[in-house]
Amino acid sequence: MSDQAMFPQGHGLHLPEVIAYDERPDVKDEALDRISRKLLGAVISRGSAGRSRRLKPILRAVRRHADAFEALDDAGLKAHAQSLRAQLRQALLSGTPKVALLGQSFALVREVAHRTLGMRHYDVQIMGAYAMMQGQIAEMRTGEGKTLCATLAVATMALGGVPVHVITVNDYLAERDAELMQPVYAFLGLDVGVILEGQSEAERQQIYKRAVVHGANKEIAFDYLRDRMVLRRQPGNLHRKVERITGKQIGGALRMNGLHFALIDEADSVLVDEARTPLVISGAVSQGQGHDIEMFQSAMVAAEQLQEGPDYKVLASERRVVVSKRGLEKLDEMAADSDGAFGVPVIREQAVVQALTAVHLFHRDVDYIIKDDAVQIVDENTGRVQEDRSWSEGLHQMIELKEGLELSDLRETLSRITYQRFFRRYGKVAGMTGTARDAAWELYSVYGLKVARIPTNKPDIRRFARDRVLKTEEAKWDAIAARTHALIQTGVPVLIGTRSVAASEAASAALAQRGVMHDVLNARQDADEAALITRAGQAGAVTVATNMAGRGTDIKLGAGMADLGGLHVILSERHDSRRVDRQLEGRCGRQGDPGQVEVFLSLGDELMRSNSARFSRRMARFIRPMNSRLAGSFFRLRQRKIEKLHARMRLDLLEADRSLGNLLAVSGQLE
Repeated sequence: MSDQAMFPQGHGLHLPEVIAYDERPDVKDEALDRISRKLLGAVISRGSAGRSRRLKPILRAVRRHADAFEALDDAGLKAHAQSLRAQLRQALLSGTPKVALLGQSFALVREVAHRTLGMRHYDVQIMGAYAMMQGQIAEMRTGEGKTLCATLAVATMALGGVPVHVITVNDYLAERDAELMQPVYAFLGLDVGVILEGQSEAERQQIYKRAVVHGANKEIAFDYLRDRMVLRRQPGNLHRKVERITGKQIGGALRMNGLHFALIDEADSVLVDEARTPLVISGAVSQGQGHDIEMFQSAMVAAEQLQEGPDYKVLASERRVVVSKRGLEKLDEMAADSDGAFGVPVIREQAVVQALTAVHLFHRDVDYIIKDDAVQIVDENTGRVQEDRSWSEGLHQMIELKEGLELSDLRETLSRITYQRFFRRYGKVAGMTGTARDAAWELYSVYGLKVARIPTNKPDIRRFARDRVLKTEEAKWDAIAARTHALIQTGVPVLIGTRSVAASEAASAALAQRGVMHDVLNARQDADEAALITRAGQAGAVTVATNMAGRGTDIKLGAGMADLGGLHVILSERHDSRRVDRQLEGRCGRQGDPGQVEVFLSLGDELMRSNSARFSRRMARFIRPMNSRLAGSFFRLRQRKIEKLHARMRLDLLEADRSLGNLLAVSGQLE
């Protein structure tokens, strides 16, 4: 910036107009707005297939420049990239660039990818990137090359001067994708960074200054929350303007420079599955207000004395416990002689509910594992450990007490936000996933994002066997082990998908009993993840995996495996969401490869255990001896009910978050 621009003549000292933190303000949704968006979402979600047909003009625009770019040498391509920057910057200021300009940019990036990576974007990848440039979710079947597809939209935005956040579901995928595609960005003069767990604040500040930043959704969202905590203490952007002039930091350090453009990989997982849990930053409670071990112990003893049914109900589908009037009266009697915290009704009732929740709803090797004498949370959607995360409001301490561990310090909430509010603050959001259509209505009604279904590059030739329903879990694991043993005799690689750490270990035990050599990939055994995924497609390989192998993993077939029928995927349970099942099914049959999917279920599966599953469980039990395939349909019926329940819970959370946001706004706080 010139001195004249900074200090105009005759006007004294003027601070530059700096947008300290670029983000969209919260949109206050009126009831009518929400209702109309839901109704419109139901209509729009049905048009995702037709929407892809309107993407074809980009293909002609790209072909128009392909020969010219191919004729240029490397220096010529780099020069053209620099000349394109100004055009893209101007076009992006007024919205989405025209097809002609996007065609030029995409053709340039495609030629660069061919020279640096030896890969040239397919037409379907160009269509997917065009959908994302229009702020849509591109549904591309697993194996269609979403990582390469993203480079078209990411490079175009970054060349136009827009900071880009490429967001995915975990550190492993963020680091892998950044490393794979870095040569493309480097050729175009764009620097790339990766946000990873364990990095210092100073490291993150430098990384966020780069043109393209890869990171897991939780890491980037929590960095935003930390920035909001700084801005809450120092509202307004006067500090930032002075810092811009002097080059010296006078306020708290901000990590990011705002929320400009988010391209979300596995968009339905991030925007839908993760949205049931608010993001919370907590800190140790004030001195003198640490946890009361005696109160926790009293609450756990009291919980054990209550009777399920008359005293409390466990609503497993909603992940909560409700204490009845009779139960509360019992608690009052138990606390009659207590003069500590347990004697205070509101504290006592909250603590007992958390104790009951810890006992009945949170299970070891399903929701958490014990590692290094500590409770570590396992993300149900990704199957990965969430290190340095803890449950709030005493639940974490109750689980530690249940497991006989030393109690950690209580934490208090310092800042919170939901994913719904966080992503709606980006200037522009787009995404890609293999399983968006099942959540199309919610993606539009909450985020205003349309889904465009992109056709596959090659025909899908996977085969699907009929569901098999067994009476007990033991019978199911034995059947899976027998089927796997038979398959590997022919040399076919097998991937067995499980719902939890405990289930993966049950599968492992059944395989070991039959002498089947295998690898296990779960939250407890994740050190060699990349190596295990590499081996999973080789002859006779057997891999047992939780959802860690469900999203983003690319299992390549070994030599000759396509002739044997490709990867054989076995689902050992239905998940709460059909989209999670589809992700696991998508590990086979990638890019036109052959593959087969089988499903083994049991009446004792987690999906069918709760009281609310009684009808589906009884019908499946009655029909199973006559028709196993029809019995399997009742698992899907139960799955649909849970999907609807979870959707309602996410909308309830959004409504509650709006109310809290309004309350904080009145009190003068930002979050």
